[in-house]
Amino acid sequence: MSEEGKRKGLGRGLSALLGEDGDDYASLDRLPASKEVPVEFLRPNPLQPRRRFDDEATEALVSSIRAHGVLQPILVRRVGESSDSYEIVAGERRWRAAQGAQLHQVPVLIKDLSDIQGLEIALVENLQREDLTPLEEAEAYQRLVDEFGHTQEQLAQAIGKSRSHVANMVRLLGLPDAVKAMVQDGRLSAGHARALLGAPDPQALAAEIVARGLSVRDVEDRVKSGRPVRKWVPSAKPDPDTLALEQNVSRALGVTVAIRHRRTKGGTVRISYHNLEQLEEVCRRLCHHVA
Repeated sequence: MSEEGKRKGLGRGLSALLGEDGDDYASLDRLPASKEVPVEFLRPNPLQPRRRFDDEATEALVSSIRAHGVLQPILVRRVGESSDSYEIVAGERRWRAAQGAQLHQVPVLIKDLSDIQGLEIALVENLQREDLTPLEEAEAYQRLVDEFGHTQEQLAQAIGKSRSHVANMVRLLGLPDAVKAMVQDGRLSAGHARALLGAPDPQALAAEIVARGLSVRDVEDRVKSGRPVRKWVPSAKPDPDTLALEQNVSRALGVTVAIRHRRTKGGTVRISYHNLEQLEEVCRRLCHHVA
């Protein structure tokens, strides 16, 4: 395929990858090719870019599916010669939630896809939906470049992001493993991680960010100033009352909450989330309590 053909194909997103019978991914549930199959006929894609499935978000989807069913078919491809074995290309979370809702069958859209096409669709679908953590997003970009020969400019057009965004996300893969672990579990935001790229000792500064609750602007200023990072040791562990309050608020919001109280200067409350669905759920719960 020519460079121009690849650019146009990826730029049109999933509609181009799925073929002319699909205008976009949101329209798949209206296609007549979908049918119901037993949930045990499906199996996850071993190359699925998502490694984490948020329990809170999945439980919310389980409740929705229990009430309304699976509204959007799961995109699958046949595996081997068997007529009752399918590999999930897009929709693994729906499949997991359907099992949690104790459904015996789910709607699927069967497409004849190669290994490369299936992987490409899985990557682009997750990127367009913003379901990935920052590191999963960065790895997805890198795989699309390495395995499919797409440029960063093509990726940016396909998912509606700027080229600089794609480039900066890919750069996160160069951070030390300890820092990437903090990003993956939500202790550091993507903004913090990007600011750490220019630090002479990103691991030490990352530890200070987590310990002191530094903002992204604080980190950027620290890196620009060139001041050395000294190992920061908290003056004291959080008192039992603060720890109990952290646990209660975390349970109420369904996410990790860290409270840092300073006797003379107030303090900070940091709420960590992994994706937009989790953020929306936090906002919903907060608004509910305020109302």
